[in-house]
Amino acid sequence: MIHIKTQKGKGYSYAEKANDHYHGVSKFNVETGEQLKSKSNLPAYTKVFANTLVKHAKKDSKIVGITAAMPGGTGMDIFGKEFPNRMYDVGIAEQHAVTFAAGLATEGYKPYAAIYSTFLQRAYDQVVHDVAIQSLPVRFAIDRAGLVGADGSTHAGSFDITYLSTLPNFVVMAPSDEAELVKMINTSVDINDRPSAIRYPRGTGVGVDLPSIDEKIEIGKGRVVQQGTQVCILNLGTRLEECKLAVEELKAKGVSTTLIDARFAKPLDEELILKSAKEHELMITIEEGSIGGFGSHVKNLLAERGVFDKGLKFRSMTLPDAFIEQNDPKKMYDKAGLNSSQISKKISDLLFQKETIRVVKN
Repeated sequence: MIHIKTQKGKGYSYAEKANDHYHGVSKFNVETGEQLKSKSNLPAYTKVFANTLVKHAKKDSKIVGITAAMPGGTGMDIFGKEFPNRMYDVGIAEQHAVTFAAGLATEGYKPYAAIYSTFLQRAYDQVVHDVAIQSLPVRFAIDRAGLVGADGSTHAGSFDITYLSTLPNFVVMAPSDEAELVKMINTSVDINDRPSAIRYPRGTGVGVDLPSIDEKIEIGKGRVVQQGTQVCILNLGTRLEECKLAVEELKAKGVSTTLIDARFAKPLDEELILKSAKEHELMITIEEGSIGGFGSHVKNLLAERGVFDKGLKFRSMTLPDAFIEQNDPKKMYDKAGLNSSQISKKISDLLFQKETIRVVKN
């Protein structure tokens, strides 16, 4: 056995003294150690999650918080201050965190395992065998979903929609803003017969009013944000604001667009999706995740129901088949092709494309 003693940030005093910072940094002043971050009055998704969970835990003693060496990054530090005997930081041991949560669930507790999307990948075997197969009501709070800016490609939550939605017995949710996040947490408290996951990004919300902890949503039901006639955009997650801008850009071109906040990657709102497919010329899915996720499940539903046989145009916009290096999140999404102008261009190109006539010479 070799025991190697390490010191965090050795050689740079500001990093040495920071217990939970300087793992991934934006631009910073080397002289003072100050990170040059843009200031915002908007609520961070992480804090919205933590504060909402605290409110529920005050009413429900069965709620327990679990994390794996990331209390500050997941908001479990906030939960732990309120409930020091109900928050467990198991260290850098995501596999143990998931199995521990499964064990608590068998005893009637309501465990919330707050783990970054990329770190939950380490515990996929336990998610499958210890949670999903037994259909245990572990609640996964998946922070750092989508592209994450300063944390770079190592922390980009690109794959969780795909790797969770393929599992039986799972509920997979993605809020479009901080109000929807609160509603999904409220809903998850009462999911006692199967595992559930809520994925949300690093960063801030959009500034909407937060609902009470009593406001819930029906499992597997999306919502129509705007009704149109030609194009249907099915959005999952926080690209909704970019989709709204794309709708306005399309409106200027004379295109009537329906915008749907899907809310659920699993179970799909089959009724709403099939109805929308029937009523529109073009359907396009948007998600902050890799191929194989939400769009793939929607496509499979439409194929199995014979919708494509009747001529529906369909496309999925996902994260590209590449690791995107660290940058400002907007620039990262530009590179991924998931900002408003890219969404509207994709739709315009499909609607207004000219048929190519191929002449074959004998």
